[in-house]
Amino acid sequence: MLMMNRRFTLKFLSSLMAGVVVSPMYVFGQSAYPNKAIKMIVPFPAGGPTDIVARPLAKLMGDMLGQQVFVDNKGGAGGSVGVVAVASSPPDGYTLLMGTVGTSAINPHLYKSLAYDPINSLTPIATVASAPVAVVVNPSSGITSLADLIAKAKANPDQYTYGTAGNGAPGHLTGAMFCAATDIKLRHIAYKGSAPAVTDLLGGQIDIMFDPLQSVLPHIKSGKLRVLGVTSASRTKVLPDVPTVSELVPNFTMTAWWAVYGPAGMSKDVVTKLKAAISKAIASPEFDANLSALGVQPLEAPLADLQKKELAKWGAAVRSAGITME
Repeated sequence: MLMMNRRFTLKFLSSLMAGVVVSPMYVFGQSAYPNKAIKMIVPFPAGGPTDIVARPLAKLMGDMLGQQVFVDNKGGAGGSVGVVAVASSPPDGYTLLMGTVGTSAINPHLYKSLAYDPINSLTPIATVASAPVAVVVNPSSGITSLADLIAKAKANPDQYTYGTAGNGAPGHLTGAMFCAATDIKLRHIAYKGSAPAVTDLLGGQIDIMFDPLQSVLPHIKSGKLRVLGVTSASRTKVLPDVPTVSELVPNFTMTAWWAVYGPAGMSKDVVTKLKAAISKAIASPEFDANLSALGVQPLEAPLADLQKKELAKWGAAVRSAGITME
């Protein structure tokens, strides 16, 4: 009886140890990442350009990681509310941020007091996509081109309004820079996200809008909005007949971009796994099918380096435009 118990015990321990060796689910007593759903915070409301990029990415990342990646829209204060929510989360890889050029490179120069540090509060993981900003109007405005907009605005200072997704959003700074470059005065109306601004533009409550192309392209194609120009260096494939702003205003280019971040202090292994999943996702036919028709292009670049360059670029732009926010 004793011999049988001993054999049973040895056999049990051997199988247990074998399980520890071969199972990928446990390392040093902790479950391998990810073993539960991952939250991706979008720091702007649903339906806007950031949300449009985040949702197909989250779906594809979930498929590749074997766990759901769900979007949580947490807008406010030019994206700062969502950024702070991520920055204050545990650095375990289960709370991510869909950052933007605004939250990562513009806000630090635009706001006198910012509740997060764009470099030290977050872990840069991977770039995702980029798109130009479009200048659009309601056809009933009577504005037919960029040259016409400039002429009418000069004849009627401060009478025309332009809406954006909010203070610090790419459209806000693009609009302010456009006014400075062309010596016109437009009144800025800041919304809580792109979707309500588009709604008011369609309804004629505002005259002009500056916003990343993907949020307004469906309305351009339906004829409900008129596009005057795009801020890319060359004409976009989805609107080949639409001029770039730089064709009228030399060297005027602006690219909106999106990237995934996590809280500061994330482990290298988790970052590597997330970066690989993002890289595969943005290279997939599914991602292309969702976004290329909207003028959004995948973006693969070292995120930390890109952010440093963009911080310097937009710092100079904000100072040149003379914009500050409380």
